[in-house]
Amino acid sequence: MMRKIWELILLRALYVPCFFGRSMEMDYSIGDRLKLEIVDLSNEGMGVGKHNGFTFFVEGCTLGDKVLAEIIKLKKNYGLGRTIEILEKSPYRVESKCIHSDKCDGCELHNLKYDKQLELKRNIVKNSLERIGKIGDVAVRDTIGMEYPYRYRNKGEFKVGPNNEIGYFKRGTHEIYPVESSIIQKEATDKVIGLMKNFMKKYKVEGYDRKTRRGTIRNIVVRTSRENKVMVIVVTKGEELPHKKELIDILTSEPNLDVVSIYQNINPKDTSVVLGLKDIKLYGEDRLIDYIGEYKFLISPKSFFQVNHIQTKVLYDKVVEYLNLKGHETVADLYCGIGTISIYISKYARKVYGVEVVKEAIEDAKENLKLNQIDNVEFILGKSEEILPKLNNKGTRFDAIVVDPPRSGLDRGLIDAIIEANPEKIVYVSCNPSTLARDLGYLVEEGYKAVEVQPVDMFPHTMHIECVIGMQRKDT
Repeated sequence: MMRKIWELILLRALYVPCFFGRSMEMDYSIGDRLKLEIVDLSNEGMGVGKHNGFTFFVEGCTLGDKVLAEIIKLKKNYGLGRTIEILEKSPYRVESKCIHSDKCDGCELHNLKYDKQLELKRNIVKNSLERIGKIGDVAVRDTIGMEYPYRYRNKGEFKVGPNNEIGYFKRGTHEIYPVESSIIQKEATDKVIGLMKNFMKKYKVEGYDRKTRRGTIRNIVVRTSRENKVMVIVVTKGEELPHKKELIDILTSEPNLDVVSIYQNINPKDTSVVLGLKDIKLYGEDRLIDYIGEYKFLISPKSFFQVNHIQTKVLYDKVVEYLNLKGHETVADLYCGIGTISIYISKYARKVYGVEVVKEAIEDAKENLKLNQIDNVEFILGKSEEILPKLNNKGTRFDAIVVDPPRSGLDRGLIDAIIEANPEKIVYVSCNPSTLARDLGYLVEEGYKAVEVQPVDMFPHTMHIECVIGMQRKDT
């Protein structure tokens, strides 16, 4: 099942349409070995090569490699393969800093030069805009990278399995690959995972077996603030978590590790969702305090918060730049979450309305207003596509609208509501180039011009891309 899902993802990948050639399925067989030059990477980090005009997606290689690949699956218009031997190393290849690089694919680009990663991500954004959105006249800036693109993640999510396995799922499976450390996680996260492994071994607390559906601990989530304060969330199948006191003692007594909050989260459902609905505080603070620039934010176990402190500020500074507010404007921040963008732009606007459908996020957002002593932001609970028309009908005029939707992009009803609101400016924050391009295509058709696109590398060494797009009404 997971393999099927993975194949569907490949089909939706940005590069696929231009790589597909004629169907030659019958010219190949499973197990055949081919020499391929890897000319690009798919959106999932797979190497892309062609053989007699037929496209192959290949595991275990990077851009510019020449490889001997074995075919593991064939479809009508493409094949899947794995690297048997690297015949000629890419000029863009570097030695990975990750000790798990030979087996773990959590960082798809770990062996690709960083400047090439940035170039690749810009091209993905540009190509998606041209192909999906039919937008070719927008300026796509060079991707803004990090001076030190390691140890940047302030949130780590790990699967737990039998025999004290703690790590990530291998691609297309529910098999856990144990990870002792990661080049993209904070050092504090590595320490927590090591302590959790020792705790489970010493007190014989079983990890969750996804085949038999037995065991206690199924996931571990670690949040780390800019000041290196740590929240640990232990996700269990049921209410039982043996040796809680010992767990607290182990996590809080480690030198150079500042654990300020420990939660047990209960998730009885056998789904891919990491956290369940119920949280039980075992120790310390109710919430973690984190920062974006000068602003403080309260982080609950389930709060969405950008995973890269440094690049989030870069991203939000671009939002401020593209809004170019003069202090008299009214702004809507849709999909506002815990209010990070609303609060960040508040000092530049007369009034900001933040809209979010998740009740807990709105509650946190209101607390964050108090924490930062801000009085010109109003948070509203509800669906953006329903709240925005209500505000329009009440006569609220928006000079600018900011949207930061999930990977699925904007609801079409919301796009209609935005058009009805008729703001002079729209700033779109996106984590998915494909849905971004689709939505921008709609907005362009309805009278807006995409002025500039700024990719920001929020997730170095992965294929994930974050963008900020400035749009202007064509008649202004």
